[in-house]
Amino acid sequence: MVISHLCRFENCILFLFTTHVPIDKLLPMNVKIEPYNEKYKTAFYKLNEEWISKYFKMEQPDRDALDNPQSYILDKGGSIFVATINDEAVGVCALIPRTDLQCFELAKMAVSPKAQGSGVGYLLGKAIIEKAQSLGEKRLFLESNTILTPAIKLYEKLGFKKIEGIKTPYERCNIQMELTL
Repeated sequence: MVISHLCRFENCILFLFTTHVPIDKLLPMNVKIEPYNEKYKTAFYKLNEEWISKYFKMEQPDRDALDNPQSYILDKGGSIFVATINDEAVGVCALIPRTDLQCFELAKMAVSPKAQGSGVGYLLGKAIIEKAQSLGEKRLFLESNTILTPAIKLYEKLGFKKIEGIKTPYERCNIQMELTL
């Protein structure tokens, strides 16, 4: 699924009115949100490993998902979207089934430093939300860390609210959020 030019334009307008990003940082109109395929496996790994290693350490659940996106995410009914600019992957995000929570998880969102602050993460988040809605999902869940302030602000902009009390496999997780669809 490639988001149409009209949908991208609508998202750009919405992004403009809900953020205070300088005009020169607005996302280029040639950003495409594409479904994952095997050619993006390295980008999926590297983009995630880059931010995780910068702030934390890679954990076993990270390796499980990043080493085997086909079996860990896609074969279980999940999805991965890739943001590209001129055919270069600049962002990724996954929709992972969580049977233990009876919902899907927005996970493994990563945006290249050169594209951060440009709205790429917002477009990826919207694509994940739209995919979850198309599957009839009623809520989305995510885990993060409060030192990732731009990410938390993005999740709030997408409509996620803080929740508590769900067991996490990640040492780094100190905030969990949910979006009712």
